[in-house]
Amino acid sequence: MTVDRVWFVTGASRGLGRAFTEAALAAGDRVVGVARSVAPLDPLAAEHGDRLLTLPLDVTDRAAVRAAVDEAVRRMGRLDVVVNNAGYLAMGMVEEFGEAEARAQMETNFFGPLWVAQAVLPHLRAQGSGHIVQISSIGALGGFPLTGMYSASKFALEGMSEALAAEAEAFGVKVTIVEPGGYWTGLYTTGLVTTEPLDVYAPLRAEIERRFADGSVDSLPHLAAEAVMKLVAADDPPLRLLLGSAVYDLAFDVSRKRMDTWAAWEEVSRAAEKAVPAPE
Repeated sequence: MTVDRVWFVTGASRGLGRAFTEAALAAGDRVVGVARSVAPLDPLAAEHGDRLLTLPLDVTDRAAVRAAVDEAVRRMGRLDVVVNNAGYLAMGMVEEFGEAEARAQMETNFFGPLWVAQAVLPHLRAQGSGHIVQISSIGALGGFPLTGMYSASKFALEGMSEALAAEAEAFGVKVTIVEPGGYWTGLYTTGLVTTEPLDVYAPLRAEIERRFADGSVDSLPHLAAEAVMKLVAADDPPLRLLLGSAVYDLAFDVSRKRMDTWAAWEEVSRAAEKAVPAPE
């Protein structure tokens, strides 16, 4: 394990990103914290001095991402842990999304982590080490009413990250997809965008509201940070890590239902394949 690790954390000014930043600093590591606005990090920077470098960054700007990563390496000397955390939640029925809203969700939640991964890989390959931590979501376990576009962005993130893990392994670079459950991060307030509702979905919306009438009971972000600290300290970290009992139980429930469905349709599935030589 690298002593005095250097972290690169996106969305570091609040929520889980802020918790990861604080935990890394508390462990004696150095952090490059990036966010659209880094002003909320000023008190931490004053407290920790040159162990915290803050850089304003919009992760959807590919050129700006490359410049920020290069500046981070120039100032800190290396990168050891890269946490792709920046993201937001767009809520609405799939039919309600306009093109701009749908593309914006993908730009931040998928393309942002893609641009960061592309920017850091040359540096991690050169040093023969590093750990990219992709913050996904419980929403990547399945698509649910109102969060279809958010789930789509996280499904895309996970598909890309699985390939990235296989490609980076030969260079000593590790990749882990972290799937958190509910945390009090501001995702449902400052990180929330909603679509213009269509009247036809009013009954479904009412049903969802009844289902969650008691409100959410979430966890404090520092618990997620503690888990990520254990993750990056592991010699053999997993490709995926579930955070929280709710997401853990849901992952097994969703997997069992999929396996039951596949088994029920096995005959149809197998009949759809019969290998033959290439047609002339």
